[in-house]
Amino acid sequence: MKKAGALLLSLVWIFSSCVSDEENAQIIFDQDIQKIEKYITQNPIASVKEEIDGGTGIRIYWTELSGSGDKVSVGDTVFVNYTGKLLSNLVFDTSIESIAKANNVYDANRTYEPLEFIIGLGMVIPGFEYGVFNIEKGDKASVIFPSLYGYGSQANAIIPPNSPLIFEIELVDIKDNPLADD
Repeated sequence: MKKAGALLLSLVWIFSSCVSDEENAQIIFDQDIQKIEKYITQNPIASVKEEIDGGTGIRIYWTELSGSGDKVSVGDTVFVNYTGKLLSNLVFDTSIESIAKANNVYDANRTYEPLEFIIGLGMVIPGFEYGVFNIEKGDKASVIFPSLYGYGSQANAIIPPNSPLIFEIELVDIKDNPLADD
């Protein structure tokens, strides 16, 4: 029996080593898309506008449109309120104190305020930045994206490897890039 188990393990290893990293990434991406579609089916998001980028699998569901017309440009500093969740709806991070307390992720040593970062410098994960880049000042939206645009195969705190993520975001303010041409 031990020989059969060892043989099976060897065969699995041989066949799995025949799959390239690119093929493996595609398999994970396809699985993420299926998980996201299942999530949306089971947890419909009431939205006033939707966008699905077929190439990336990133989805944006606007829950509020401000109509401000103020769009983000590369190099702008943005201020964003957010709540990050897994597809299980487990909140893993937020910039909003009341949400942190309600979801047992409150940290008394942290200041709860909008996240400040510069667009285009890779200061945040790509899916989050994509969402912020595609909404206007004052908009609120849910951005859902495959793990490739989150933490990928790396675990991060309570986020398991290869986890599609959801961010509920509000673009609170934009400070124009001081180096941009007017």
